Amino acid sequence: MAELFIELFSEEIPAGLQVNLRDKLLNEFQNFFSEKTLKFKKNFSLSTPNRLIIVFQGVDKELKINSKKIKGPKVDATDKALEGFMRSNGIEKKDLFKDKTEKGEFYSYKTKSQILKTHNLLTEFIPRILGTYQWKKSMKWGEYELNWGRPLKSILSVFDQKVIGFKFYHIDSSNFTFIDKDFENKKKVFKNFATYENFFLKKGIFVDHHKRKKIINKEFTKILNKRNLIIKDNPILLNEVVNLVDSPNILLCDFDKRFLSIPNEILTLTMQTHQKYFPLFYNEKVTNEFLIVANKKDQKGFIKTGNERVVEARLRDAEFFWNKDKTQNLVKKVSELKSMNFFKGLGTYFDKVQRMRKLGGIISDELLISKEKVELSASICKTDLMSGIVREFPELQGIMGGHISTYQGFDKDVCLAITEQYLPIGLDSRIPKKPFSVALAITDKIDTLVGFFGIDAKPTSSKDPFGLRRIAIAIIRVVIENKKDLKVNDFINYSSNLYKDQELNFSNKELQKELQIFLKDRYKYYLKEKQIRHDIIDASISSFSLNKLYSSFEKAKSLNRIINNQIGLDITSSYKRASNILDYELKNNSIEITNSTDPGIFKSDFEKNLYKKINEIKKYYSSLNNDEDYNQSLTILASTKKEVFEFFDNVKVNEDNDILRKNRLELINMLCKTFQNFINFQFLKASNE
Repeated sequence: MAELFIELFSEEIPAGLQVNLRDKLLNEFQNFFSEKTLKFKKNFSLSTPNRLIIVFQGVDKELKINSKKIKGPKVDATDKALEGFMRSNGIEKKDLFKDKTEKGEFYSYKTKSQILKTHNLLTEFIPRILGTYQWKKSMKWGEYELNWGRPLKSILSVFDQKVIGFKFYHIDSSNFTFIDKDFENKKKVFKNFATYENFFLKKGIFVDHHKRKKIINKEFTKILNKRNLIIKDNPILLNEVVNLVDSPNILLCDFDKRFLSIPNEILTLTMQTHQKYFPLFYNEKVTNEFLIVANKKDQKGFIKTGNERVVEARLRDAEFFWNKDKTQNLVKKVSELKSMNFFKGLGTYFDKVQRMRKLGGIISDELLISKEKVELSASICKTDLMSGIVREFPELQGIMGGHISTYQGFDKDVCLAITEQYLPIGLDSRIPKKPFSVALAITDKIDTLVGFFGIDAKPTSSKDPFGLRRIAIAIIRVVIENKKDLKVNDFINYSSNLYKDQELNFSNKELQKELQIFLKDRYKYYLKEKQIRHDIIDASISSFSLNKLYSSFEKAKSLNRIINNQIGLDITSSYKRASNILDYELKNNSIEITNSTDPGIFKSDFEKNLYKKINEIKKYYSSLNNDEDYNQSLTILASTKKEVFEFFDNVKVNEDNDILRKNRLELINMLCKTFQNFINFQFLKASNE
C-alpha cells in the first residue's frame, strides 16, 4: 500500500476558484481510480490560498489486468472487416482463433494478462488532468503558455515516497515545495502528507480548511459568550473567510458609536460584503463591535487599528450619503427617473413606474386593498436609485427606499412595500406577506418579465443574463405561498397593453403565448422542488392556468400526500379502470361520445347506483365557490370505488345492443369527466404501472 500526495503551489487563488479547483480535481482523480479499478482506503483534497493538496492513501502499487476474450467479426465476414478488427486491437492473424457460439462462428482473440505499475499510470494521468481543468477565470503570466487561476510556481508530486516525474508546461514536478509564500528561495522536500502537515502546523499554518473552520468557530464562540453577543448565521461569508487565510487569528474590533444611527443594512453590508467582517448583535440590534479573521498574529495591534480605520472611512461616506438622501423629497424625485434608462426598448425608469402604477391599481382591486396606496408605492419605489447611498451600495436598492420613505413619514404599508419589492430573491428566501407588498412585488416582476420577453431578450437553454427565470419563480412563489389565486394571465395582457400605450412596440408577436409556456415550465420546476411526484406534476400541468396557480398547487400537494395510501389507491384504481375501458372501446368501435347519458334505459341497479354517485359528486362541485377543501374532495372521489367496481364486475359494457353500449360508455365518460374536476387523472400511474 502506498500514498499519492500532490501539492500545487501558486500565488493566492480567490476563495471561489479555490473551492472549485479543490472539489473538481479530487473528483477527476476519483474517476481515474475508478476507471482503472485502482483500490484505495482514503482520499481527500485540502487547500489554502496558495496550496491545493490531493491525497490518496492505501493505494495499490500495482494493477493486475486479467486476460480477456475479445470477439471479432464472423468467420465469413469480408477481409476488410477482419483487417479493421486486427488493426484496431494491434494484433496479427496468427493471434486469432475461431470461437463457436449460439449466434454463429466468430474470430476472437485473448489479451495477455498484465501487471501495470500505479506509478507509471499516474505519471501519464496527472499532467493530462491538470491540462484539461477548466477555470471560470484564468490568467497567463510572463512568457509562459499556461492558463491557471493564478501564477503556478511548483508541483509537488509523490507516490510511495518517490517523485512522479513529469513536465507540465514550464514546470517540472518534484518532491519539494516553497515553505514561505513570501520568500520563494525557501524550499523543503516532503515524501508524505503527514510530515508535510506537521511541518506547517509547527509554523502555525493549517493546510486543512476543515481545521481552520473549527478554529474560527471555536474562537468566535469564546468571544461571543464572554461578551454576551451573537453573530447572525452567514455560512457563505464564513466559508469564504476560511479560504482566505491559512493561519487564522480572530480580532475583536469596534467603530465609533455615532455610526449606529445609520440604517443597520448599511453597517452589515459594509462589514460583511465589502470587508469580510462579522458584525456583532445584541438583542437583534447591530452593535459597534465586529470580528475579523486575520492571517497572522497581531502582536503590535497594527492589524486591528488598520481594519478599524478602513471600516470607519467607509461608514463616514455612508453617513454623508444617508444624511443627504433622507431629506430629499421622494415624490419630487420621481421626475428625475426620466434621466435613467430602464433598458433599451423598454423606456426609462419613469416610464416603468408609470406602467407599474396602473398595473398596481388593477392588482389592488384583485386584493381588495387601497388603490391609492399601491399607486403611491409604485410611483416612488424606484426613486432610491437616484440616491448617493444606493450608488455607493447598489445591493441596498429597495431597502434604502424603505428607510428614506419611513424617515419622510409615508404610510408604513407603503414603506414596507418599497422595502420588499424585490423579494423573493431566490427559491428559499423570504417572500412579502403584507397585501401592499405583494401587490408591488408582483407589479414590478410582471412589468419586467413582459418587457424583456417583448423585446425577445428571453432566456436561452444555458443563459439567463437578466434573471428572468428567478423572476418567474418569484411570481409563482408570491402567489402560491400567500395562498391566493391571482389573475396572472390577465395582468400579463394588461401589462403588454401598457407598453403599447407608451408607444414601446415589441418585436415579439408571440409574447403572451411564450410567457405562458415559460411560466408553466417554471411552475413545473417549482413542483419538482417541492417533491411532488412526476405523474402528479404532469397531471397538474395538463390542466394548468396562470389564474389558478395556488389552486393547482394545493391540488397537486394534496394528491401527492395521499397518493400511496388507501384513499389514493382507491381514486387511481377507480379512474384507471373506467378510463382504460372507455379508451379501448372508443379506439376499437366507431362510437361518438355526446355527453348525453340516458338513465331511462338503465337495465340494472349497478348503473343507477353509479349514475347517482356521479351526480352527488357533481352537486358537490357545483356548490363550491373558492373554498374547496381538497382533502375532502379526494375523499369523496375515493368513495366512488364501491359503485365503480360493482358496475364493472356486474355490467357488460360491450353490450351487443348499440344503444345500451353507447349509453354505458356515456356513463363511464361522465364518471371520468367528474373526476377531472379535480385534476387530469389521465396522467396518473396506477400502483401496478
